[in-house]
Amino acid sequence: MPSFIADHPMLCAVALILIDIAVWRLISPTLANWKLAARLVIFAVFSAVLFNDGMNPMQAAPYADDTTLHLAATALQIGWWLFAARTLTVLLGAVMMQRVGHTGRLLQDLLGAVIFLIAIIAAMAYVLDLPVKGVLATSGAVAIIVGLALQSTLSDVFSGIVLNTTKPYQIDDWISIDGTEGRVTDIDWRATRLQTSQGSLAVIPNSLAAKAKIINFSRPADMFGLAVSLQVSPHARPQTVIEALERAMQGCRPLLAQPAPSVAFKASTGSGVEYEISGFVPAMGLKRETRNQLYDLAYRHLQAAGVGLLSATEGSTPPAVSGARALLERSSIFSTLRQEEKDTFSQNMTLHTYRAGDMILAAGEVSDHLFIVESGVVSVLLLKDGHKFEAGRMGPGEVIGEAGILSDQAALADFTAKTFCTLYRIEKEYLKPCLDARHDIGEAMKALLDFRVHAAQALTQDAPIVPAKKGFLQWLRNRGL
Repeated sequence: MPSFIADHPMLCAVALILIDIAVWRLISPTLANWKLAARLVIFAVFSAVLFNDGMNPMQAAPYADDTTLHLAATALQIGWWLFAARTLTVLLGAVMMQRVGHTGRLLQDLLGAVIFLIAIIAAMAYVLDLPVKGVLATSGAVAIIVGLALQSTLSDVFSGIVLNTTKPYQIDDWISIDGTEGRVTDIDWRATRLQTSQGSLAVIPNSLAAKAKIINFSRPADMFGLAVSLQVSPHARPQTVIEALERAMQGCRPLLAQPAPSVAFKASTGSGVEYEISGFVPAMGLKRETRNQLYDLAYRHLQAAGVGLLSATEGSTPPAVSGARALLERSSIFSTLRQEEKDTFSQNMTLHTYRAGDMILAAGEVSDHLFIVESGVVSVLLLKDGHKFEAGRMGPGEVIGEAGILSDQAALADFTAKTFCTLYRIEKEYLKPCLDARHDIGEAMKALLDFRVHAAQALTQDAPIVPAKKGFLQWLRNRGL
């Protein structure tokens, strides 16, 4: 051992403690392994300095003749026990972090508290030479008093230990505890913290969570359930309703194919019949968007099937109109036509049917007619790198072939029937003069065409290549150094 350390052991021991504190604060938390290694080395040197000078932490402090040195040595020996407890706690924490991750943090804190308690008792017994039995008896009585005063808090603590051991949920899981739904952001000694879908913070005591009904939406991973309920007229045939809702499910692309979505009869009353669509999406963030899209599709497919959703404000039954006339009322593009124009327009629409898999309009074909989907689901297929992929799905009220009508452009995608479909066809010879006379309809179709062209380009263009990072470390990796 260097002569300076041998001549000034206490000064060096204090310096080592200060160095440990500085190193622990200066090294970045991302370099946890380096921090742990530095602490182990400093603790080993600190122990060597104390034992070399006769300051054995297992015995009372030396220098009984010199009060100042005796007190300093006692403080350093007590500090050794606390230093050892802290080092052991950090070491165990690093090991547990690799095994159980952040979910075991509460158990780590409890284990650290036990280790420090043992270190304090050992320091009192060996360094201060106090009667440990009396101390333990006194601390036991104090513990009983404190335990009674903190009964609810201790209940939260031990409930937190149970939750961390059984792991009904973990950090970042989406859960529902006693009706409160949110994402788990933290689990500490006292409570579980959830960030709700409204962005607020819900703090639920662990004792309440341990007794409450817990629903974990993140298990199994990448599968989140949703349900949409709809009420229809009791006079509508159930099979008609179920088939329309099944077409709505097929038109909703975010729904997972496995497990397959389903439609089920839920309840029947004198005023209406309730049906429920249930399915799964791959991400929690898609639930709200998919529910909205699914409800809109269900509304459109039910309307196409002649079934309307119940409404408290519904008036008398509207007069019967033809399918083409009703489709123009529902179309977002042609709904601005005047009533007499819709009547004339509908007389120039012809009905066409397609079975599942039939080609409606092929890519590269210049359409001389416009299709309006009355019922069914149409699949849109684009070509990229020699392979076709589904870019979208279309439902009632949407149009096909506007590129050929407006500018004699070829269709960018294949439009095929995914289910049995019925579409109304309008010939270009009749439609073109109408577009020239009604600029609002022409502009709406042009906006739709521009949107579809840009969407197709975005989906078929190759993603930009991110240049590889170049640097000294990358140069070493490329050469296997």
